[in-house]
Amino acid sequence: MLHINDLTYRIEGRPLFEKATLAISQGMKMGFVGRNGTGKSTLFRLIKGDISPDDGSINLRKGARLGVVDQEVPSGPQSLMATVLAADKERTALLREAETAADPIRIANIHTRLSDIRAYSAEARAGAILSGLGFTAEEQQLPCSEFSGGWRMRVALGAMLFAQPDLLLLDEPTNYLDVEGAVWLEAHIKNYPGTAFIISHDRDFLNRAVTHIAHLRSRKLFAYSGGYDNFQKQMREQQRLSMALRNKQEDERRKLEAFVTCFKAKASKAKQAQSRVKRLEKLKPIATIIDDPIPPIDLPSPERSLSPPIVRFDDVALGYEPGKAVLKRLNQRIDPDDRIGLLGKNGQGKSTFAKAIMGLLAAQEGFIKRHKKMKIGYFAQHEIDALNPAHSAYEHVIELMPDATEAQRRARLARFGLGAGKAETKAGDLSGGEKARLLFSLVSFNAPHLLVLDEPANHLDMDSRAELVNALNSYDGAILVISHDRNLLESVVDRLWLVDGRTVSNFEGSLEDYRQLQIEKSRVPKKSGQTENVKIAQRKESAAERERLAPLKKRCEELEAKIETARQKLAKIDRTLGDGEIFTSDPRKAQIILDMRRELEDRVEQLEEDWLVAIDAYETAKS
Repeated sequence: MLHINDLTYRIEGRPLFEKATLAISQGMKMGFVGRNGTGKSTLFRLIKGDISPDDGSINLRKGARLGVVDQEVPSGPQSLMATVLAADKERTALLREAETAADPIRIANIHTRLSDIRAYSAEARAGAILSGLGFTAEEQQLPCSEFSGGWRMRVALGAMLFAQPDLLLLDEPTNYLDVEGAVWLEAHIKNYPGTAFIISHDRDFLNRAVTHIAHLRSRKLFAYSGGYDNFQKQMREQQRLSMALRNKQEDERRKLEAFVTCFKAKASKAKQAQSRVKRLEKLKPIATIIDDPIPPIDLPSPERSLSPPIVRFDDVALGYEPGKAVLKRLNQRIDPDDRIGLLGKNGQGKSTFAKAIMGLLAAQEGFIKRHKKMKIGYFAQHEIDALNPAHSAYEHVIELMPDATEAQRRARLARFGLGAGKAETKAGDLSGGEKARLLFSLVSFNAPHLLVLDEPANHLDMDSRAELVNALNSYDGAILVISHDRNLLESVVDRLWLVDGRTVSNFEGSLEDYRQLQIEKSRVPKKSGQTENVKIAQRKESAAERERLAPLKKRCEELEAKIETARQKLAKIDRTLGDGEIFTSDPRKAQIILDMRRELEDRVEQLEEDWLVAIDAYETAKS
């Protein structure tokens, strides 16, 4: 389907690709990963023909249709349904011709072709795609101009999927979707009849939707079978083998050099020494796979914990117009150590709820209590866009640290991976990932007691997402996360809240349970009433079983999360104590840290005992 042969491409003399080669066969679903800034989007531009390679070739199968989501999203008076239907240009042209054709043979051919391309079921297929992307039947008939840019991007994606090109090129397609939309797209791509090449940093999506992974590193392309976890496993094995070969070669090199040094002056050994010199000359270094260091993300924890709750909702109604509540019957609380994932479709009120937590939206009814000493850090997409594009990262920090020294300000930026090379770069010239790191530095500046994070990983590559997970797990305050990245949620949160039905409630289950629920909802019901009734009964029985087991399962997951958090804190303490300097520079502090470590060890031991009891109860209940 697509062949990339010996591709070389440079930007301002800097090589992005050097003799890179990749083949994508018909029907493959290939994920495309690599560090930010290495050239993934540039490769897509090369494939589309927007730019030309310096050397090598990119060959798409003759006659194959290429599908991309345009940056110019639909925004006119045309309805969402009409916009998606218009994407099938052949159907549109045939229907237009059918209105004026007079030749009976041509009319017959037109209708035969319309039948072949399933034109008469087009509205049902378009409706199913739009529904999967989060649009109700009523919304599908509204004009595109009534929707925000993010929702119109969904329409553009839906139109491209409806057209069913032979090769899909998708660049971070889940970034503007919620969890529900990402789950639907995952299933759609998996069953897509054509070929797909997808840039993504969503680990769950890459594990479930694709059949292969292409990895861009060292200016070359490497293909692996399976999803992202399998790719990582293969990478680790390659690293192990390459290091083993390199160590073996270095051992051989040392022995040869030692022999030459010892015997090159002896006539009896001269021939053997010369032979070993030639062998040394032929020893080419083994190429090893060494990852570049991941720039850090260091989120400072609050200096002291506040008494719980730090936020409490008592029978609260929220809205923007009097008498029109977006959310109601809110009775939730956030404690200092809570880690909450907020689920729900876009447009259901997640952002409204977040604004109320931060004090940006007052209650229409009921009461919202916030701890008077609480500090909140808020990360969201529009906050990234609000960064002053003309100010450098260093200038942004000056505003927060007017009395600090230059060294202190630069040290602050370095804690978030913005070292000397990036500190003076204007925010408008930073990459999306670098802007996100700058925003993390700004929102966490005052060591907040609560972090409210709205899609915090959208601009981060896979390695930076892992660094963010580590940073959040080391952070001691409360966290509320809105994200479509299920791996991030599973790694960080221990409670799930669901925004649905104009309220916020506890979701008693795991993210996998929620994913299965979305898959069941997306299935089209069969016409056979009896069969459907049996399936409904089975689903109800399964739901009842999940509900029965949910508290036991949740208990196990909570204990696992607490054990992992405690172990990470232990590792952090061990790093602090590791160099031994603190014992001489500040013995009192060293003793306090040692006492904390003993307490943590005791806590881990108790948590592990509790987990053994909990998992035994869960397994017994399952059987």
